[in-house]
Amino acid sequence: MLRDRFGRSFDYLRVSVTDRCDLRCTYCMPPEFKGFEEPADWLTFDEIERVVAAFARLGTRRVRLTGGEPLTRRHLPQLAGRLAALPGLEDLSISTNATMLARHATALKAAGVARINVSLDSLDHAGMARITGRDSLPSILQGLAAGKAAGFDPIKINMVAMRGVNDHEIDAMAAFCIEQHFILRLIEVMPMGSTGQDSAYLPLHGEYDRLRVKFGLQPQTATLGGGPARYLSTPDGHTSIGFITPMSQHFCASCNRVRLAVDGTLYMCLGQEEKYELRPLLRAGASDADLEQAIRVAIERKPEQHDFTRQPDKIIRFMSQTGG
Repeated sequence: MLRDRFGRSFDYLRVSVTDRCDLRCTYCMPPEFKGFEEPADWLTFDEIERVVAAFARLGTRRVRLTGGEPLTRRHLPQLAGRLAALPGLEDLSISTNATMLARHATALKAAGVARINVSLDSLDHAGMARITGRDSLPSILQGLAAGKAAGFDPIKINMVAMRGVNDHEIDAMAAFCIEQHFILRLIEVMPMGSTGQDSAYLPLHGEYDRLRVKFGLQPQTATLGGGPARYLSTPDGHTSIGFITPMSQHFCASCNRVRLAVDGTLYMCLGQEEKYELRPLLRAGASDADLEQAIRVAIERKPEQHDFTRQPDKIIRFMSQTGG
């Protein structure tokens, strides 16, 4: 198992397959942004497989495919199938905005993707247009229906809660997820890049108490995936509401993940600058042993915690550049 100098174990790798997206969520990417990586600098499927295989040999058991929007990368189900077959990998999942999920859900399930997380910040057409740059709600709802039909269960809904933007819709989203048996995860916005720094932060501790009372929810001790969410469960146990609080109640001491960007850069922390570039090694003919040693060196660079609260303007790269 990979361990850092603070004694934390790392069994979770998030792999960004693209920094492109068909939406422009206000907290993630500016509408005018053009600074995308050139396709020649993207890791190929062979290179991604080599990196993930090296992590798996070192004890990583969970991999999540992210972006940008991962479904904009051509032939993604093929990559998913290759990763799902790797020895040692126990859980392959994907984060998506679901606008293209209706086309790919069946193939992803057949390839071995076990779980999907869907970004959905509003159930209002105008609200989605304001947040994502266009009315993406119809295609997302179609994607969710296709995900259910393909057999993904449970499906997690990620809602970034923002004061004065969509906080008035939290109850409606909770009711929708309870009705559909989706797992809702409310997420505090992080000050990454100008988009995140300009977003209206909403601490979630008040929402935790309010939703617990309103929907008769109970604290849940069972974990749901490898993430940091704290969950409340409905009395019948059919669904849960999670709270991800990187700002008001950070979970750095139990962090279990690193992120691989589309260009092969390993980012150690969303809220710090420590990184390690793997692409030069891969394209210089590094052996598997060289690659594993580079990953160990990278893990040693992981900082103790982020600086979002002390230096909220520190991280100028956008979330889409890091990998969600």
